[in-house]
Amino acid sequence: MTINLQIARKRLTDLKVLTEELSKLSAQNRKPVTLDQQSTGRLTRMDAMQQQAMAQAQERNRVATLVRIDQALKLINDGEYGYCLSCGEEIAEKRLEIDPTATHCVSCLS
Repeated sequence: MTINLQIARKRLTDLKVLTEELSKLSAQNRKPVTLDQQSTGRLTRMDAMQQQAMAQAQERNRVATLVRIDQALKLINDGEYGYCLSCGEEIAEKRLEIDPTATHCVSCLS
């Protein structure tokens, strides 16, 4: 395999740290919206609720990304990183450069 596992591990670790930092930074936006009718109008509350929902959706995506990162790091530790989980063939290096958490080759995805 031509994939440099040290580089892949570093990219995955960096991505994990960045994802965790983004999660911490957005924690305030995911908190429940106060429905104080005296201080804000209905449209402002609706806008706040929409922003909260978007922040929660982004957090769900970040959690899924963290799961994929942990899975990829486990595959590196097990010596199985870079191989398709469906067919066992090597995943293209360019694909892993774009998405280091990829677990399937292009053929198996289509």
